[in-house]
Amino acid sequence: MLLALPRAGPAVTRWVWVAATAVEAALVGWLWADFAPGANGFAHEVDRRWIPSVDSGYHIGVDGVSLPLVAMTTVLFLACAVHSLRHTDRMRTFAVLFLLLETVSVGLFVALDLILFFVFFDLSIVLMYFVIAGWGHRGAARAAQLFFLYTFLGSLALLLGFLGLYVAAEPHTFDIVRLTEQDPLAGRSTFGALVLLAILLGLAVKTPAVPVHTWLPPAHTEAPSAGSAILAGVLLKMGTYGFVRIAMPVLPDAWRDFAPAIVVLGVLSVLYGALVALGQRDFKRMVAYTSVNHMGYILLAVGAAGLLATGREQAHTLAVTGAVTQMVAHGLITGSLFLLSGVLYDRGHSYRMDAYGGLAAHAPRFAGLTALAVFASLGLPGFAGFIAEFQIFTGALVAVPVAVGFAVLGILLTAALFVRAYQRLFLGPPRRADGPTPHDLTAVEAGSIVPLMALAVLIGVFPRPLLDVIEPAARALGPLLGR
Repeated sequence: MLLALPRAGPAVTRWVWVAATAVEAALVGWLWADFAPGANGFAHEVDRRWIPSVDSGYHIGVDGVSLPLVAMTTVLFLACAVHSLRHTDRMRTFAVLFLLLETVSVGLFVALDLILFFVFFDLSIVLMYFVIAGWGHRGAARAAQLFFLYTFLGSLALLLGFLGLYVAAEPHTFDIVRLTEQDPLAGRSTFGALVLLAILLGLAVKTPAVPVHTWLPPAHTEAPSAGSAILAGVLLKMGTYGFVRIAMPVLPDAWRDFAPAIVVLGVLSVLYGALVALGQRDFKRMVAYTSVNHMGYILLAVGAAGLLATGREQAHTLAVTGAVTQMVAHGLITGSLFLLSGVLYDRGHSYRMDAYGGLAAHAPRFAGLTALAVFASLGLPGFAGFIAEFQIFTGALVAVPVAVGFAVLGILLTAALFVRAYQRLFLGPPRRADGPTPHDLTAVEAGSIVPLMALAVLIGVFPRPLLDVIEPAARALGPLLGR
């Protein structure tokens, strides 16, 4: 509609964008209220003929894994729309790209067909490339190119894995539900390992996991703040969601075989992300590396789940539930941190922490909200991150106690880097005494960030409504992995 209204001014465009995302969030609220999974675990299921020659259909639906991510996606896109009410540069194109990004993001999380999943996966790369290249900072062109090449290469590997599943299935199909029922690569260890490696590579690049993470820091640093919030909050979850939706249930034998390596990869991502973040002087780049750290916890959980598939159902359910909860918590909290980094840039046109100091004296609301987001990212009790990490560590401890011990060090490192960054930015004397006095949060900025943090606190204090949706789906994954 926005493309069909070329004469619409920036103000009209902004409010159309906000209205569209608000309606979408309200519809997902109705979806949640009416959530009643069927015998196969999915609700609101639709299956229509699409490409019958290869048995690929328009098959969509939600379960306890996908519904929380759909809800988090729509809330985060609404926050970015509100945050962009102050945006003026080529507003119509900017809004259209974000609305298309919301479409493909929701589409991926509800897709129950591999080709449909791949279409949405690839489109998200193209759309985010234009967001970074068109509205990013000085090094945006190179960062966008690196992002596109890395993630597109990963998507090609993912496609090879999907084709391997199609060839192995009898009858041939791309339908995720039927592939899960078939277990097409049971007893074919070599072929199953190759297919899983291809899928793992494609999803690990998107996650991102060490060592295929190098596209992430420049992409985050150069992207506009709303773009960074969506990249971290939503697009990274496409990788971790793919592990739970596709790799684990469709390739259970290969997943169990590779589970120790996935655990090691998770611990490496946790420690590497935290250590490199500790050495950053750029606030936004630091937050970007903490995303590598937080995604490492999810890899630890799903890897441990492969080792807990038989005989330890409660620990397995805890690990998978923690992984999904961490996806939601990270989306809300890190999305808030990236929007706050945009507020910081608007005040001083720099992300470098040594360019600021003593901001709390002039912007107490900004300082208070940032402190809330920082403590939430540490996983302190009372926030959604604590619920997620507690479940991950409790579940994984049964299978990989040494790995959990190393991963806990990541929390200590994260605490150190965030406390140090907060002290540099908000406490002590101002670094730029000759500069303009920074003003506090505006109503628009607060209106976009406060609801995200309120949800993070709500989940941290009252997690049961979220866990009641996730746990049955996580429990159902145990017998599939234990086949």
